[in-house]
Amino acid sequence: MVQGRAAVLRAVNEPLTIETVDFDDPGPEEVLIRTAAVGVCHSDLHFIEGSYSCDLPVVPGHESSGVVLAVGSDVNYVQPGDHVITCMSAFCGECRRCTSGRPYMCEDPGVDRSASDPPRLSSNGERLHQLYDLSSYADHLLVHERTVVKIRKDMPLDRAALIGCAVVTGFGAVTRTVDVEIGSSVVVIGCGGIGLSAICGAVAAGAGQIVAVDVENTKLDKALDFGATHVLNSREVDVVTSVRELTTGGADYTFEAVGLKSTAEEAFAMLRPGGTAVIIGMVPEQQKIEITASELLYEKTLTGSNMGSNRFRVDMTNLVELYMRGRLPLDDMISRRVGLNDINEAFVEMKNGAVARSVIVFNEGDKQ
Repeated sequence: MVQGRAAVLRAVNEPLTIETVDFDDPGPEEVLIRTAAVGVCHSDLHFIEGSYSCDLPVVPGHESSGVVLAVGSDVNYVQPGDHVITCMSAFCGECRRCTSGRPYMCEDPGVDRSASDPPRLSSNGERLHQLYDLSSYADHLLVHERTVVKIRKDMPLDRAALIGCAVVTGFGAVTRTVDVEIGSSVVVIGCGGIGLSAICGAVAAGAGQIVAVDVENTKLDKALDFGATHVLNSREVDVVTSVRELTTGGADYTFEAVGLKSTAEEAFAMLRPGGTAVIIGMVPEQQKIEITASELLYEKTLTGSNMGSNRFRVDMTNLVELYMRGRLPLDDMISRRVGLNDINEAFVEMKNGAVARSVIVFNEGDKQ
């Protein structure tokens, strides 16, 4: 058993508390990791604010990287000393979805412990639940081996953490969920970590026009640096009208990376006939999205994207290679590096739209 620190959510709409936490020894298929870095992601805020439900008390967090400290008796994929990225798209490798090329939709990953087993995480003997079977807002991770991917050791771990959610989600929505064609017109709504990654995916796919939409001019400036050809501030213009004008009738593809009913509906309204709107952001789980039925006669498509439709052990290693070759600007995606004690402030900054991505770093040596 290892003792460490974690950010614990004990009540909805209350600040996370930094607590001393016990991490159990790895089970046969489990991996103990020293956390290097973890991104502050809006998906976790949904649970903190109660837009999505989970068992409490819980340690949130999922966008993380680290170094393997110990492995269980049946683990052969990684060994102590390996560098890894975590992913919430755990897979069993045997169900129909896994074997048909959609492991991110696995029917039953089977990666959590049973209720009769001792908890992976506990505080003063109290079971702490794991969000997404990861719980990355902690200085250690105890997870199933099917939630990690091994990466090259010269990849900076603070940037590697971003690949665990924001990058694979945004980039994959463009290149895997819908496979944008060369020359297409693309709109990305929301220029945080996921939106900027979608812009990177659109650049890689050879999109002709890439229109970035946000309410913060600093984020729109960053979107231009990432490859956007046009930017629109939705506080200053009617973005649906402006997109239709820029694209001469509507976009081929739109990507909503905010997670709001209003922006999801705007994404659909911006389409040209035959276009596709992809909702990447987590719209609150009970919220309904409304579209005009007659628009469907023009063969417009509204679809979601689950973590960029990833095959993460392939996709994440490929994204690492893109970064190492200078073709994925992750250095510029990180707005701030903070410590675990700063996590509540980081969520406030994210909610206020002040940052693209904050990253919690546990060891100065993990920044390169």
